[in-house]
Amino acid sequence: MFVKLNDRVYLNFNRITRTKIDHVEDGIRVRFYEGQDQVAKSQRFDKVKDAQKWLEKLFKRIND
Repeated sequence: MFVKLNDRVYLNFNRITRTKIDHVEDGIRVRFYEGQDQVAKSQRFDKVKDAQKWLEKLFKRIND
């Protein structure tokens, strides 16, 4: 199942093995992995709670 992350990126969620909310240099991002390889990352968030809400909304959209 492909999910649109932004205007240019579609992610095949059937192949995603894990997600991670990570603190990086420019803020907080959600990272998507296929095994050991990072395949995509989300936009920048200011707070972890904002990233969690975005990820939960994305998962809800997938499960509907």
